[in-house]
Amino acid sequence: MKLSATKTEISRSSSLLREISSLPRMMNVLKALKIERSNRQIQLEKFFKTSLVLIALGILILVVCFFLTLVVQSMPSIKALGFGFLFGKTWDPVSNVYGTYPFLLGTLLTSFLALIISVPFSFAIAIFLGEYYPRGWFSEFLKNSIELIAAVPSVIYGFWGLFVLVPLVRSLEIKMGVTPYGIGIFTSALILAIMIVPYAASLGREMIRMVPSSLKEAAYSLGATRFEVITAVILPYAKSGLMAGVLLSLGRALGETMAVTMVIGNTSLIPKSIFAPGNTMASVIANEFTEAASSLYLSSLIELGLVLFLVTVVINLIGKRIIKRFTTE
Repeated sequence: MKLSATKTEISRSSSLLREISSLPRMMNVLKALKIERSNRQIQLEKFFKTSLVLIALGILILVVCFFLTLVVQSMPSIKALGFGFLFGKTWDPVSNVYGTYPFLLGTLLTSFLALIISVPFSFAIAIFLGEYYPRGWFSEFLKNSIELIAAVPSVIYGFWGLFVLVPLVRSLEIKMGVTPYGIGIFTSALILAIMIVPYAASLGREMIRMVPSSLKEAAYSLGATRFEVITAVILPYAKSGLMAGVLLSLGRALGETMAVTMVIGNTSLIPKSIFAPGNTMASVIANEFTEAASSLYLSSLIELGLVLFLVTVVINLIGKRIIKRFTTE
């Protein structure tokens, strides 16, 4: 028995010695595997970073190509008309007289008027879905309905505006004692207001839901009402996101074409009031591009697109500065 026990102990000791002697080799293997894995991770990280840089540069190059294409194609108009193109009040292709001022004014009027109309509704929807009914079947139904508004083709909005909104606006104009056009700046602004509500509402709702609950609970514990919590805690915390949604809505309104073209009246005259017919830069390009018979006419329309591009860039830069100011306050 003693001999058997001794043999067993010797066997265990030798096995333990073998394991101990193999530890450095195992450590080397594990170290090599760790180094190999680290190298793979580093290579993958470099590849991912390079891909992101290339994608970002690709987007930047694409925007620069847009701009250069518009500039090159607009050169005949720029050389022939100069700065008079921006401040000219007459657009007469028959006489080769091209001035973009009426269309620039119409674009800004319709876009900012639509923004003024839509912002209260967008913020109200964002607060309602983000604070009062953040979940539940009714919240989901309303959220999906709002998102559906953004998915409806603009030509459908144009048809709806012609058959429903134009008669309503005409009745309003008769009661107000103004010329009952029905179509015009105000009608197109109403259409745009409906179209851009989902953008600010969706982004605002997500920002309101991201407000930390600890901040709201602290305000409630101090005796604040829900209205006070919304105005003093939630809106100041989410103001950068709300402003970003407003800027996104404005960008959408500036570039809208089909719905505005169908209800704005398409006249080249300077609108005398918000109820008068007018035109936007996008609607002029959509209406007249296929009719451009002369090279100067075609180049003027392309320069009109260049002006629209620059106006959009400038307004977005101004909006970014406003958002930055709201964020740092």
